[in-house]
Parts: sequence; structure tokens; C-alpha cells
Amino acid sequence: MCGIIGVLGSHEVAPTLVEALKRLEYRGYDSAGIATVNAGALDRRRAVGKLVNLSDLLVHQPLAGKAGIGHTRWATHGEPTVTNAHPHQAGRVAVVHNGIIENYRELRAELASHGVPFTTETDTETVALLTEHYMKQGLGPVDAVFKTLDRLEGAFALAFLFDGEDDLIIGARKGSPLAIGYGDGEMYVGSDAIALSPLTDRISYLEEGDRAVVTREGVQIYDARGNLANRAVKQIALDNARVDKAGHKHFMAKEIAEQPQVIGEALNHYLPAGGAEVVLPGNGIDFSRIERLTMVACGTAFYACLTAKYWFEQLARLPVEVDIASEFRYREPPITPGTLALFVSQSGETADTLAALRFCEGKAAQIVSVINVPESSIARESDLALPIHAGVEIGVASTKAFTCQLTVLLMLALKAAADRGTLDADEIADHLAAMRGLPQALNGALDQNDEIRAAAQRLSEARDVLFLGRGQMYPLALEGALKLKEISYIHAEGYASGELKHGPIALIDKHMPVVVMAPRDDLFDKTVSNMQEVMARKGKVVLVSDESGIAEAHEGTFATVRMPAVHPLLAPIVYAVPAQLLAYHAAVAKGTDVDQPRNLAKSVTVE
Repeated sequence: MCGIIGVLGSHEVAPTLVEALKRLEYRGYDSAGIATVNAGALDRRRAVGKLVNLSDLLVHQPLAGKAGIGHTRWATHGEPTVTNAHPHQAGRVAVVHNGIIENYRELRAELASHGVPFTTETDTETVALLTEHYMKQGLGPVDAVFKTLDRLEGAFALAFLFDGEDDLIIGARKGSPLAIGYGDGEMYVGSDAIALSPLTDRISYLEEGDRAVVTREGVQIYDARGNLANRAVKQIALDNARVDKAGHKHFMAKEIAEQPQVIGEALNHYLPAGGAEVVLPGNGIDFSRIERLTMVACGTAFYACLTAKYWFEQLARLPVEVDIASEFRYREPPITPGTLALFVSQSGETADTLAALRFCEGKAAQIVSVINVPESSIARESDLALPIHAGVEIGVASTKAFTCQLTVLLMLALKAAADRGTLDADEIADHLAAMRGLPQALNGALDQNDEIRAAAQRLSEARDVLFLGRGQMYPLALEGALKLKEISYIHAEGYASGELKHGPIALIDKHMPVVVMAPRDDLFDKTVSNMQEVMARKGKVVLVSDESGIAEAHEGTFATVRMPAVHPLLAPIVYAVPAQLLAYHAAVAKGTDVDQPRNLAKSVTVE
């Protein structure tokens, strides 16, 4: 969630810190700050709101120094105020933190018993105060930090800066990601590669429990047991970490438009040219040995799993359970030896999903992840990591990552059908041939942008919106409602069409728009019957269907959105485009912050 940057440089670091924080804005934040050491003296600047407020403050109150740390905060403990903003400082120690210190209350009580005063509402201040407390007892910075880390419970990525130490940053990770960057006479610490990419293309990722003592000459990394550890230095592709809007007004618009291209790249990765089978990396998966599939994810990735449940069960006849990651391990589900545990996460750092993965370790036959960041924690801790090849996604509301997740999951379902013999070779080949047409179908959906914008203008005036879908379109109704809520702040709910008359129909009146996702498939007639129930009660129906579906059922609708006719298996992927664009254009019409909606973060690294 929060963004961390640290620099031991050869030039003034304040501009570098702010620029790096701008690249971390996509993670979500409500305040920002930096701290530097100049001529041995530690100082800091903090501001609430967007980074421009911090930049303005630095114009009037410059901060000199060639060593510094910076932070964008997404509030957990305490309101977004300057007092609660990071970096937190206690005497000679400044700290930035991503995560939650779960035992901060007892540590706070212990410090209070020693007469240590508190000035903020945050858990992070406790880390700074405890480190300063140990330094007052005569410990040096490294020993004081290590002793502090031994006391902390919870999840954290931390970076420490010290008064009188202009060649030292200490970093640590437990449950939240942190990377070390290597420069020429300079060293860096960052939340992810995006922050570090303008500074260096050589990065090592700290592993769980690691502690890093960073100087300009290099880094000493200690593992959770206190032993010196070598972490591989990897060269990152700077193009993949480049962040720009490519002429679009918002990152979300750019990422929606990129879907044909990135899905084409995912298809090329798993479907060799001319091949009639899905090829997985490494040792792959032998689905003939799998008795059950457990899929775990959060948010949009959870809806991708719900969609894939239809595919795995219908195509491969493989029983599937889908769980919300934040609930999964707390109900302690039995994991049988024949279970494949599959985890889906865009960032690969989602705290709840990572915790669920660790619950399955030693229980499941195989742990597989579908991720967008190959070096992420979830990828590294999986037996097999399957990249979705979506590229960097900056908009908080996931778009291209969602459709790439669906694409990879559908290919997995077809692989399972082949392994289990539930579809013959000709049927598999036909389905894969249809999948190769996905980029063209997505372009056809994007061509309806003007029609979708017109419908979205009408939706933007509503207080509440319902989304309906049947079968594999039901999870897409949930996803469409989530998108609208996330960025336009319009209350929206998704329902299985058949559930309408079991309660939600009470909400229908002339003020209620209802978006109906209804490709002309085997369930179309039933969905249209539910749509008629809405119109009979003066509900305003926005029908999203193909040409034949609209020709048959458009009479009496509020608006229509015409989609290309596609193979039924592909409909959830293609119909994701209008769901995304309806939310996008409604948000633009309302003037909300499309890329950084209030209260949300891109990478949710706390439970």
C-alpha cells in the first residue's frame, strides 16, 4: 500500500525522493513526506494530500542532504494529518513503514512506563521510539534496529535513517515487499521496481525476515536467523517499469486500450505458434493427478476465480472451491493431498493472499500462482508461478490485469480438460483457435467506446445501479459493479439474474438503472426474462449484448451496448471491456479521481 524510497546518493536527494514517490502514487496514499541527513543533522518535511503539496512545501522550506528516505502513506492507524504522516522521527531516528505493527499497544505501554511520550496516533511511531530508546541505552544504530525488529509482530517493510549517519540506511521486510537497488557509488531502497527503475536497473529483493544494512559501498543482508545472506542481483527491464499515459487522459484509459496487445502477448507465451496445446513453464501441472482445485484471491482477482470456476467444472469436470483470501485461512478449510491450491494476485504481494498461500504449504499437492510480477513474494513462494504478461498496471481499478488473469485461467482450464480427457484433441484445438481471436474481439469491443460513453453519461446521474448476469456472466456483473463503485463512487451491486426476484427486485423503480450482461448464448432467454421483470417495474435497462441479442430484446431498454459475437467461453473476457468503460466514463462525467480513487490502494499489503 504505502510507498517507500531511500537513497544514499552523490547529489542532493530531495528532488530524487519526490520523483520516486510520484512513481509510487499508483499504490494509493493520503499524505507524503521525506527526511534527509545534511551535515550530520536529520530533518524532515511532510504534507497531507497529493505530492504536489509536499513539492510546494519544499519550495518554501528546502531540505538539503545527499542521504534520505521518503514515503507515501495510506492511513491505517490515525487520520491523514501532518502529525501522523511519515517519516516518523524520535530523537536521532527517522522511520518509514509499510504494514501494520500488531503489538504496538503493548510496546507503547512499555515505552510509556519508561516515561517516553507519544505525539501521533500511529503504530509506526512506536518503531522509531523503541529504536531511539535502545540507542539511549548505548546501542549503535544497527544493533538498536535489530533489537527493535526482534520485538515487532505483524507485517512490515521498514527503512531507517539516523542523525549523524549520512552513509547508512537500514531496511527490513516481514510480509511487505522491499527491494535494494545498486548504483555507481550510490545505493537505493524501494517498495518495488517502479520506484527504483529511473535510478538503477540492478535490483535484489529482500526475502521474508531479511534485514539490510545499506551504505554507498554496498549492502549487507542478514536473514531471519541473523546469518549473512546472498540475495541475487537481477537486471530489470526498464521499459517494463516505465510509467506514462501514452497520450491518454488517464492510466486507466491507457490500460483498457492495451488489452488486445497484452492478451496477445499472454496467448503467445502459453500457446506456441501453430501449437494445439497449452504449454506451461517448468514442470507444469498434471491435472490428471488433481482431485480438487482450491482458488484463492481478493477483489477483482476473486471475480476472475469465480469465472474460472465455471470453466474448470464445465470443461474439465474438476471440482472447484473459490475463497476470498481474507476469510480462507481463518475458517481452516481441510486441504486434501490431491488438492491443487491456486492463488491469483496482480501485485503478487497481497497480504491476505500470501497468508492463505502459506496456510496451504505442506498440505496441497501443488501451489500455483497466477501473477503479474514474477519476482513478487507470492510468485517466489509458489511451486509454479504463471505470469499474465499484463505489464505494469498503474490505475488502482484493475483492467488489463483482470482480463489477462481470465485469459491465463481459461488456458489452464483447457489444459486441465486435455489432461483429464474430458475434451478430445479436436475440441481443445477448436477452443484454442477461438482464443487466438481474442485480441480482434477485444478491439471490436473497444470500437464501441462512443456508444458506451453515452450510456455511462446516463449512469453517472444515478445514486444506485444494479448489474445482472447469468452463468459465467454473473461474476462479470459483480466485477462491473465493483468498477463503478471504485472510481465513480456510485453505489452498485452485482447479482445473478435469477436472484433478482429473491429480494433485489424490491429496489427497482424508475430511478434504478440495471446493466444486463447478456451475450446471445444458451442462457440468453432466461436473462431476458429477468430483464423484462425489471422493465415491467419501470427500471432503466442498459442491455449489453451482441447484434442478434440486441435485435431480439432491445425494445423498451434505456440504452444498448453492442458487442461483437464471440465464442461463449470468451464472453466474460470481451464483456469486461464495456464493464470497465461504463465505470470509466461515468467517473469522468462525475469528475472523480479515476486513477487514484479515494480510500483505495493498488497493492494491499496489510490484512
